[in-house]
Amino acid sequence: MEMLHLTAGRVAGLLSRRGVAVFSTSGVKMASHGGVTEQTDMSVPLYCDRLDTPLPDRPYKDTLSAADKSLKQKEKGPWNSLSKEEKLALYRIMFNETYAEMKKPTGEWKTVLGGIFFFIGFTGLVVLWQRYYVYPPHPRTLDDEWQAMQVKRMLDMRVNPVEGFSAKWDYEKGQWK
Repeated sequence: MEMLHLTAGRVAGLLSRRGVAVFSTSGVKMASHGGVTEQTDMSVPLYCDRLDTPLPDRPYKDTLSAADKSLKQKEKGPWNSLSKEEKLALYRIMFNETYAEMKKPTGEWKTVLGGIFFFIGFTGLVVLWQRYYVYPPHPRTLDDEWQAMQVKRMLDMRVNPVEGFSAKWDYEKGQWK
């Protein structure tokens, strides 16, 4: 029980060395270890362009300019009086991208494929380097001359003459059956 007992001075010392949390409306800023990091407050409505979320929690533009405010007032009237550019401007106040812009291909597949080919090539170079500098040379028993001498020796010894290796050799003609 003595180990769990901390004095007030010790607790204050630990807290002062760890970091200071400063709360703001946009998030939480933690100052510790010489750097400041910002964490997003997930309890407030967020804006995100996603195909599966047609209506985000909040509009894209939070702070409106004077022109945007007058356009929002004009929006409350009949929409027939709005021009195409004004309707587009109203859309851009609410949303950052259209569905067509979100579905547009990004070309990221080229980067991914390039990275894959780079690492495959690098791996090939490592394997080639290992083949020349790390692995020992092939044993002489894998040479064609050695294997031919081994076959001749097995035939001379008449290895497995009933159904095996020597059964397929014609000893009178000196060739394979």
